Amino acid sequence: MKARKLDEYDPLEDFAPRKITLMGVTKMVHTSGKGPAVIVIPEVPGISPHVARFARWVLEAGFTVYMPSLYGRDGEPVDLEVGQAIFKRVCVSAEFRAFGAGASSPVTIWLRALAKLAHEECGGPGVGAIGMCFSGNFALSMMLEPSMLAPVLSQPALPLDDDAGLEISSEDLVTVRERLVKEDLTVLAYRFEGDRFCKAQRFAAYQQVLGDRFVGRVLPDASANRDVPEFFEKVVQTPHNVVTVHLIDEAGQPTIKARDEILDFFKRRLTS
Repeated sequence: MKARKLDEYDPLEDFAPRKITLMGVTKMVHTSGKGPAVIVIPEVPGISPHVARFARWVLEAGFTVYMPSLYGRDGEPVDLEVGQAIFKRVCVSAEFRAFGAGASSPVTIWLRALAKLAHEECGGPGVGAIGMCFSGNFALSMMLEPSMLAPVLSQPALPLDDDAGLEISSEDLVTVRERLVKEDLTVLAYRFEGDRFCKAQRFAAYQQVLGDRFVGRVLPDASANRDVPEFFEKVVQTPHNVVTVHLIDEAGQPTIKARDEILDFFKRRLTS
């Protein structure tokens, strides 16, 4: 993959911007690649160069990437003031459920429709998805769509006001659990040990409900990249973004091993 500066604007010229209307709602979705579909759901504050880098790793692994624009300015590097403003907006947006456990963000219904469309367009056994941070739990809610076969939860941060809370209803969790068992599927999840937004209590709650169908990985804080944009230094403050900002792009690094495990997970589930 061509090296790109992560602190500069990424024009996303290797992605095709598509306005996709589902259920009467239109969103921009950046698509690229060939093969089964993987939906890369961006973290706050948006499709940054770091998120786009991960999306390119996915497409180079042999998949078609669908990267929906849910917030922020696509391709823009992370700026402290802009990032803070976006974070405040999404916390009160009707599309997202930042506070309170026991229900999914409304936007996950649209994302489930996107998964169905992506499967129809790309074929294969099914679709994969990864959510990060604010969108971290979205891939689990998307398991209510039958084509979703490979959900990845990267540092799921919601709800913000309950360390052990899960951003999905108990009824939906039961449905997801039954499907995981019936179809012999698993949920892959990642967090840093000292993450203040995704703590051990949250992974324990997933484990209690999903049992051995939930495969949680905890990375040591010392394995996180410390050279991060000001927004992550001052707002996030702790190691958090496993496959984007806090990833160290060097062979043998725990974050690179996590990235490779995710790509292998998609290959196992989505390649016939």
